[in-house]
Amino acid sequence: MQFKTLFAAAAAAATVTAQNTTTGSNSTTPAAFGVLSIRSGSELQYAAWQAANNGIFNLLPEQNASCDDAAGNYNSATFRIVDGELYLYSTENPPQYFYVDRSGMGQGKIGFTTGAEPAPKNAERAGWAVTASSQLQFDGAGFLACPGYESDAYEIWLAGISDHPGYNYNCTGVATRVVAMTAPVSCLYQS
Repeated sequence: MQFKTLFAAAAAAATVTAQNTTTGSNSTTPAAFGVLSIRSGSELQYAAWQAANNGIFNLLPEQNASCDDAAGNYNSATFRIVDGELYLYSTENPPQYFYVDRSGMGQGKIGFTTGAEPAPKNAERAGWAVTASSQLQFDGAGFLACPGYESDAYEIWLAGISDHPGYNYNCTGVATRVVAMTAPVSCLYQS
């Protein structure tokens, strides 16, 4: 199961990251990586980021991705950054990549599009980076995890835009930990 692989990789992240190839000029960015939410003392601690329903989530029962390795149960997403843009890892077309809407209407919404599908008005694609301490950020900002999604899952939003993004309440700030994936599996995620 990819989550177990992701969690085990977190324990050895310092060793693995030093051995991985990188994309772009930032030597801290692995070519393919998973993301863990960090919120000590909560169910979000070490929860893997998942991609489904045009967003990023923690604790979804299933993300329902279609992956090249049909035998695996991949319930965490794999990412890559190219020229400051965050993509879902895939070796095939169509590409799937993220946008952030920091406008008053978007309130920090993070979503993804598939292929030539346009991002919403006011959305931004570039600004994603991995810090020297292996944290994922968008234009220097962190993230919120908001409860209330189906099956007690949390949706991930950009922090610093709204206290109640998308009219969600009881959101909590989460740090992130980027974990290099040495053998990433190509997947197509449901949008």
